[in-house]
Amino acid sequence: MAEISPASQQVRPLEIGDITVIDNTKLKKAVTAAALGNAMEWFDFGVYGFVAYALGKVFFPDASPAVQTIAALGTFSVPFLVRPLGGVFFGVMGDRFGRQKVLSLTIIIMAISTFCIGLIPSYASIGLWAPVLLLLCKLAQGFSVGGEYTGAAVFVAEYAPDRRRGFLGSWLDFGSIAGFVLGAGLVVLLQATLGEPTFLEWGWRVPFFVAGPLGLLGLYLRHAAEETPAFTQQLEKMEQEDRDAVQERPAISFREIFSKYRKALLVCIGVVLVTNITYYMLLTYMPTYLSSSLGYSEEHGVLIIVVVMIGMLFVQPVVGFFSDKVGRKPFLRAGSVGLLVIALPAFILVGSDNTGLIFLGLLFIAVFLNCLTGVMASTLPALFPTRIRYSALASSFNVAIIVAGLTPTAAAWLVEETGNLMMPAYYLMAASVIGIVTSFFLPETANRPLRGDTPNASSRHEARALLRQAHEHIEQSVLDVEAEIAELEAELEALRQRRQRLADRHPDLE
Repeated sequence: MAEISPASQQVRPLEIGDITVIDNTKLKKAVTAAALGNAMEWFDFGVYGFVAYALGKVFFPDASPAVQTIAALGTFSVPFLVRPLGGVFFGVMGDRFGRQKVLSLTIIIMAISTFCIGLIPSYASIGLWAPVLLLLCKLAQGFSVGGEYTGAAVFVAEYAPDRRRGFLGSWLDFGSIAGFVLGAGLVVLLQATLGEPTFLEWGWRVPFFVAGPLGLLGLYLRHAAEETPAFTQQLEKMEQEDRDAVQERPAISFREIFSKYRKALLVCIGVVLVTNITYYMLLTYMPTYLSSSLGYSEEHGVLIIVVVMIGMLFVQPVVGFFSDKVGRKPFLRAGSVGLLVIALPAFILVGSDNTGLIFLGLLFIAVFLNCLTGVMASTLPALFPTRIRYSALASSFNVAIIVAGLTPTAAAWLVEETGNLMMPAYYLMAASVIGIVTSFFLPETANRPLRGDTPNASSRHEARALLRQAHEHIEQSVLDVEAEIAELEAELEALRQRRQRLADRHPDLE
């Protein structure tokens, strides 16, 4: 826990002054700004998933209904291919120039591109240019989102006190679910009010226009938030070591990231895969599954999903709160095992012709999804040190997102090709296996400082408690090291004795 200066290689004891006491007002601003921006991101994803059938008819009118759906969901999935580019770009910028500036930029790009989708003329008006313009807007969204969630997660994690990081980080995905609820609720309201002909004519555009005001509000909040203490301390440390470092900014070496932090990268990819495959399966694909595959009306399917999501809103912070008490690993493992067991029964319930059973099946999936989303934002940033945290997290997160983002398209295609309505359940079970394996390699990060950082506390009293905890951890680590040394010495002595026995059997060896 002691700080090590790369310049002098001198170690000094951790003192009370090394523990950052977080200002509560700044903390609230940071969490609100990050969560609202994330809500903006997922508002678009929610709207797009719920109006996919309408977009298929507007932008791909000559195709069959099944192909229209696949084409619309394919347009949703293609932007995930550029997310790693956005992740690398914004990750490097965030580690060099600060988290707050980059998050302000990502929300601007996201708001403009979402707003522009509502302005695109239909295929009947401009022909092939309509789906081309839709794809360009989605690519711009994909590029900006590449730095959005990871940057927001880093922003909240670096502001949060160590003992509350799970609870505060859970509000980031609370914003995600709230964005889905807002988007889905608006779609349901418009469909019920306007009727299908009017909704297909112009009503589907309204939710995308709402992104404009939401983006301005998010930009205001993020601009008002201050830079994170961890990044500020990183620059101050570099300034002490090298007076020119502030002008040059920290250099990011991806070779170092991939070689030195390979395990952390793989763990991050595993967590993201199981969480986001489940996320997109439940919240983006299920409305289409209920309408296209099972024959329910759009309003019926969307309304059930909205009710499920509202339930998820209440569970989300509860999971985050208890993860600060019992740890992150138990929730990742419980969520993954639960999905493996419940996926097939849940889809059997969803396939029934009973609204109550459909809701129950979706609710089972949602509860175990909450176990994953409730800890993801607090877990992933803790895997990497400050100077590469944004870059490493954005890179690994968005590599995994390429696969996760294909979930709606892949599930729709599998059902269409095989005619088996249980294919999405098998898809979900495969993702859960990834989560189970990952849970065995995930280091426990609850109630501990972010990797390489000094502790964060919410008060002076808590800072003193954290200092005692840090010293106790050091004492235990010293005992562990001494035990390892004793074991190694015993092994070395055994090897020496073996060598001597072998030498005694040879006349020319002493």
